[in-house]
Amino acid sequence: MYRRTPPPISLQDAAEGSPTLGSLMARARDAAERLRAVEGLIPPAMRSAIQAGPAEGDVWCLLVKGSAAAAKLRQLSPMLVTRLKNRGWDVATIRIKVHTGR
Repeated sequence: MYRRTPPPISLQDAAEGSPTLGSLMARARDAAERLRAVEGLIPPAMRSAIQAGPAEGDVWCLLVKGSAAAAKLRQLSPMLVTRLKNRGWDVATIRIKVHTGR
């Protein structure tokens, strides 16, 4: 007996078909777009130490490797907020979390 297998679908198609995973992917895309929007304001040497985190309401989180980079990012945060507002995002605060991942 021959069993017909369904055609393969991509992970992205499967995730977008699921409400929960689709929402998660949209949030990840939004965070990445925010980071791209402010990237030019961040010194090139620091860019690799910063990852986009989640946005909740008008607060956006950035994950930073190292306390020195976090301190500099805190100084830059008013400019980052202004850039995001000018690009259409409703951001009042950028929360900076030092990420000590191994």
